[in-house]
Amino acid sequence: MTKSNHVPSLLAPFIENLYRMAWIVEARDPYTGGHLWRVSQYSRLLAQDLGLEIDEVAQIELGGFLHDLGKVGIPDAVLNKPGPLDDHEYALIKTHPRIGARLLRGHPLAALAHEAVMMHHEMPDGRGYPDGLSGEDIPLIARIVGICDAFDAMTSTRPYRKGMPVEKALSIIQEAAGKQFDADLGARFVHLGREGRLDHVVGHTDHGIPIMNCPMCGPTIVVRRDQKPDEYVYCHHCGSQARFKFRTDENIELEPTGVKGTADQLETEVDEALLSALVAGAYQNLAPRYKGLLDAGR
Repeated sequence: MTKSNHVPSLLAPFIENLYRMAWIVEARDPYTGGHLWRVSQYSRLLAQDLGLEIDEVAQIELGGFLHDLGKVGIPDAVLNKPGPLDDHEYALIKTHPRIGARLLRGHPLAALAHEAVMMHHEMPDGRGYPDGLSGEDIPLIARIVGICDAFDAMTSTRPYRKGMPVEKALSIIQEAAGKQFDADLGARFVHLGREGRLDHVVGHTDHGIPIMNCPMCGPTIVVRRDQKPDEYVYCHHCGSQARFKFRTDENIELEPTGVKGTADQLETEVDEALLSALVAGAYQNLAPRYKGLLDAGR
């Protein structure tokens, strides 16, 4: 097989590897199920609204899914703390962009995601982290992912607070445009939200699958797109088992069984159907320019 034929064949496995890495990181936090998917989808919608090329949109969508990779290095006690962080704990949180960048180092696709992972907490006014970049020094992908990450954080329930209404989050982004968020991108995102073009993503963990909370303790129970009636799902916070009853685009019914899952049943699983769809989409849209990236990483 020639090198020109061999290199593109490596693209899908390398993309899949990145998605799996991010998935394992998210699985540590029982409250953020679906966060990476939602941020990646918001990022894709904003990139499309900008009229970017299809491969640029795909890169931004991938960056949105990978942005929190570095949180694997943050203690659970800090990530899941129910109250405000003290100065030391906040300093620990601020290390996650650099940790994520180090995890990417040496990966053949690192160039696709590095800016999103490293710079999504930078701010136009220079008050962000880790490097205090400002204005146009912050790459477009990082500015997009930063807005989408903040929006999902505000509208999602966390251990320390309930998620806020969409309009309130949009108003905060509008007020902070030019300071915490890029002015033009912030305005575009607010417009998308007020037109209802984000509604199918808000409060969902996949297309047509609304967030489900554990009937026993509250955190997210992830339901897969291929979940079948009477299959069991498990809360990875309290270990409770529930029976999946049915799903519509806006409603899922889970029935608590009163049983605790075994160690094997509570083992972290990747949603293979969703993963396959994400990898297939990224491969199709990135393949035309991918050979150069792989060659550069060799």
